[in-house]
Amino acid sequence: MVQAGADGCRGGWIAAIAENDTPPEFRVFGQFAALVDALPGDALIAVDMPIGLPERCGPGGRGPEKLVRPLLGMRQSSVFSIPSRSAVYSGAAPALTGDGGWLAAHQRASAVARDTSDPPRGVSIQAFGLFAKIRELDTMLRENLSLRGRIFESHPELCFWRLNGRRPLGEPKKVKGAVYAPGLAERRRLLVRAGFDAESVAAPPPAGAAQDDLLDALAVLTAARNRRSGNALMFPDPPLLDSYGLPIAISC
Repeated sequence: MVQAGADGCRGGWIAAIAENDTPPEFRVFGQFAALVDALPGDALIAVDMPIGLPERCGPGGRGPEKLVRPLLGMRQSSVFSIPSRSAVYSGAAPALTGDGGWLAAHQRASAVARDTSDPPRGVSIQAFGLFAKIRELDTMLRENLSLRGRIFESHPELCFWRLNGRRPLGEPKKVKGAVYAPGLAERRRLLVRAGFDAESVAAPPPAGAAQDDLLDALAVLTAARNRRSGNALMFPDPPLLDSYGLPIAISC
């Protein structure tokens, strides 16, 4: 059986793809649909991207975020609060050029987010940067019901938490926007201990992705393997459901 772990990256989506316990293959896809089409029809795909969007949000985001943040210690800031569906769809932003159009789109999304949250809360720049990929994934899952059982949300830091004996990691993967060697080394050790070969864990990323993207894809691949074996952890369990029946939960 084929499993994949996917993470958003500069070139679109990086996927770590493996059949059973074989060494993973790394590929970058411009669109998530291309990733799905490249895999067998029964492949399980864990993706580091929010799935399931509520109509309104309470404090701390959709719900799963509030459950996993306390587990991650100093790494909890990596779990962004994702706002309501209407905020995510409040207007597609232009390319990330720093121009007024992009900033205006962020401001518009924040205004809608405040109107659909209690207490009112805007949107961070980091979360807003995910909206295009969230919409891409959300549209696919709403239009193709057959994919809902195969594509599910994960988060690399939660997966590393589990690989680390359900303890938060001691080192960040980035410091001031730059990759941090001790943090990458800590994550590589955990991935090797989880059964990935050292050559794959140390492999250079494919064009369009960075080294930390590759490690994150491997981390969420462990979630797909756990789902296949019936050993996954889910927050919450059972998951919440949005108005389209999409699950709102983070698995590892």
